[in-house]
Amino acid sequence: MAEVASGSEELVLAFLAEAADDFVSGEAISGKLGLSRAAVWKHVNALRGQGYRIEAVSARGYRLTAIPDRLGSLEIGPLLNTQELGHVLHCSVELPSTNDRARELADAGADHGEVVIAESQTAGRGRRGRTWASPAGRNLYLSVVLRPNLPPQRAPEITLVASVAACDACRKAGVEAGIKWPNDLLVGGRKVAGILTELSAEPDLVHWVVLGIGVNLNSGPADFPAELRGVATSLSIERGQPVPRALFAAALLSELEQWLDRHASEGFAPIRAAWCERSVTLGREVRVDADGGELTGVAEDIDASGALLVRGKGGLVRIVSGDVRMVARVDPAGA
Repeated sequence: MAEVASGSEELVLAFLAEAADDFVSGEAISGKLGLSRAAVWKHVNALRGQGYRIEAVSARGYRLTAIPDRLGSLEIGPLLNTQELGHVLHCSVELPSTNDRARELADAGADHGEVVIAESQTAGRGRRGRTWASPAGRNLYLSVVLRPNLPPQRAPEITLVASVAACDACRKAGVEAGIKWPNDLLVGGRKVAGILTELSAEPDLVHWVVLGIGVNLNSGPADFPAELRGVATSLSIERGQPVPRALFAAALLSELEQWLDRHASEGFAPIRAAWCERSVTLGREVRVDADGGELTGVAEDIDASGALLVRGKGGLVRIVSGDVRMVARVDPAGA
């Protein structure tokens, strides 16, 4: 396991990443970071040994031309532009579950914004106890430790905040995702991402929230279990080209922090509006499998707490939890 630290190697990489396609002189790097030119050269060679492609041209300096497709602190750290999220990264090649590890860290006192990332999960979990397929080196599996200043009854709002943030990250990556209540992301009716939220709380106090997000980035059809191939997809399938995973991870954390900050300062109202705007559930006839049985009706809205409001034969029903399957789109004009 590795964590982001302000080591010289990472600082050299961050300096090169910030320059984008431009060359940076060794003199500029050594002056900025307080390193000798020989030390800069040593760190550049060490980075090359880890799979980074760094061009060196006499009188021009160094230029970063490619980074390995890996989700480690060296890959993600220099790309972060967040204030809190991800500034401590716990990166592993394999974990049973990033959520389980994040819960352990939260119980041990992890700070707000610490992030757990794994290249693969052996026991990844989705909602309602389902398994989350987690092939190695393809996708993004991360969990964030949050310590929100919220009463426990408002903690479910965090799930909808995350769904809006993840939806926006997918859209900015070139895929027009939408949100199926409460927190699945769909593209063309097929699932591309899911969110699992867990918390520790007392009646009047939230100790922590662990927010798990799984996004299918570069999975191909053969990477999905046979039973999921007709209902799952990935960003790379939808956009026709691979997704740089470290860049997407950093972008997702940025979107999440922005929406969390807005939620903290403005409350749930703007989150609700944004969620409704991105929803693929509202205005559809749905079938809901909830603890109280099965209900069929039209998904009309979500209320001020994020519960789904479905109008069935017996009137308007408030759904707090359950599985939603979309049946048909309803024309509000009745045409």
